[in-house]
Amino acid sequence: MFIRKKLWPLVIVNAAVLSLFTGFFIQQHNNEFLIYVGVVIFFFIVLLLSDKKVTYPLDVLWGLSIWAFMHVAGGGIFLNGVKLYETMLVTFSESYNIFRYDQLVHIIGFGVATYLMYVLLKPLLKEGKLGWVRLGIVVVMAGLGVGAFNEIVEFTLTVILPETGVGGYINTSLDLVADAIGALLALWYIKIRNK
Repeated sequence: MFIRKKLWPLVIVNAAVLSLFTGFFIQQHNNEFLIYVGVVIFFFIVLLLSDKKVTYPLDVLWGLSIWAFMHVAGGGIFLNGVKLYETMLVTFSESYNIFRYDQLVHIIGFGVATYLMYVLLKPLLKEGKLGWVRLGIVVVMAGLGVGAFNEIVEFTLTVILPETGVGGYINTSLDLVADAIGALLALWYIKIRNK
């Protein structure tokens, strides 16, 4: 497998971080997040194999890596006995647990996923034919589709594993709202980057 020279630091950092968390999750008997590490490794390999054809921008790949690291940290690190994913960063609402680390991960992660969808879709779109509004709708919806797929994976884990930290309907809804915020921020980033 050919790996661009600029990607080697990314490969080394990912290998180190994912190896550490794999060992940590094995020690904790945290099967849920061992599965997530497997999913991250699978998609990382897919990205590396397809990079020769797509030539992903480095900011997309580093963004995906940061998202993956935040995700595995959220499931394995506890602060004062509270899982990082459950940690409140800023309290906006007592009834809906807004704004937790989980929602920050969704905003960043699905913002980066939306940017990735743009990178994948851009060669298929005729330059200047769509305009920013229509392109924005397509790209944001593609990013939200990735977010919806993530919620399906989380639901599947709740069916397979007896104990997960996924949460219920309110959590899923807040995750999707955070995904939408991330997708809209990504659209803003794409527009600024393409000026």
